[in-house]
Amino acid sequence: MKYQGVCIAVKDLKHSRKFYQDLFDLEVYQDYGINVSFGGLSLQQDFDWLLDIPKERVLKQSHNMELYFEEDDFDKFIEKLEQRNDIKYLGEGVKEANWGQRSIRFYDLDGHVIEVGENMKMVIKRFLNMGMSMAETSKRMEVSITDLETLLHS
Repeated sequence: MKYQGVCIAVKDLKHSRKFYQDLFDLEVYQDYGINVSFGGLSLQQDFDWLLDIPKERVLKQSHNMELYFEEDDFDKFIEKLEQRNDIKYLGEGVKEANWGQRSIRFYDLDGHVIEVGENMKMVIKRFLNMGMSMAETSKRMEVSITDLETLLHS
């Protein structure tokens, strides 16, 4: 068996498709009219029909999962987000985890939570560029130097 991805309910496939293409530069892998797959992420209009459940059972902002993306140029992505007028943020904006990774959470057009985190390799590079040694970076991120080197060369 092979995991294929996630399929999320959308109200308007055309608008949601454009949202994901514009914001994440995703390319359509398959298009079935009321279902579009980007390969790993699929958007489904008429989700109630797909699951054979009443329309009111398809919840908006259920807060029980999130779509997670990582970005190499996190600052540029934040600038891209700030150019849009259809983004509703969760929390106070950019958050930095104890291990140094920056992330931001927001809703897509249908109320699904999206998290975009800074690529971990870029976190390491940012710390090293700030003058931290590998040992200091390892301590800050609470991982071994071997793990840091593996991330840097992956």
